[in-house]
Amino acid sequence: MSTDGFLWSNAVLSEHGTLTRKGWPETYDQDGLRAAVSALRTGPAMFPGYSHGIYDIDPALSRTVAPPDILILEGLGLPDRSAGLDLLVYLDADETDLEDWFARRFVEFWRAAEHDPASFYARFRGMNEPEVEVFARSVVWGQMNLPNLRGNIILARDAADIVVRKQADHSLWLAGPGG
Repeated sequence: MSTDGFLWSNAVLSEHGTLTRKGWPETYDQDGLRAAVSALRTGPAMFPGYSHGIYDIDPALSRTVAPPDILILEGLGLPDRSAGLDLLVYLDADETDLEDWFARRFVEFWRAAEHDPASFYARFRGMNEPEVEVFARSVVWGQMNLPNLRGNIILARDAADIVVRKQADHSLWLAGPGG
């Protein structure tokens, strides 16, 4: 399951002036995430859904999950160990690879928005592709995501039980705790 569904909605983030910090710890419904993880120990739990296409919570993607034998919870909004996490695996990569992957994904969403006016990325269709890539790298990555990586996300690497390194070609290798 993804933690993205526990991001506060764009309306809530806008109301609190934190939309440009989406993905930072304060932009997640941590209580809701902890409650869902805890509820899975004894019965079904509801997990809200998130759409990268609309860049917001999408009620149509929400689902009720029965208690699994193993739950893999993915995302930046992971609760701390007090939420009942048994094992923390950190997927690590070089910052330059992360930036490249992010920019490529942003451009892919921008391309897809050409025929989807409901897409969040439709607002960027007035830019050409090189402009969109520069925007993705300098503004979205450089001013929002990279500071979050360095100030918040990376801290989980030192707390991880297992660190897996992802290379530029997407191959993986196992590293020790702390990278």
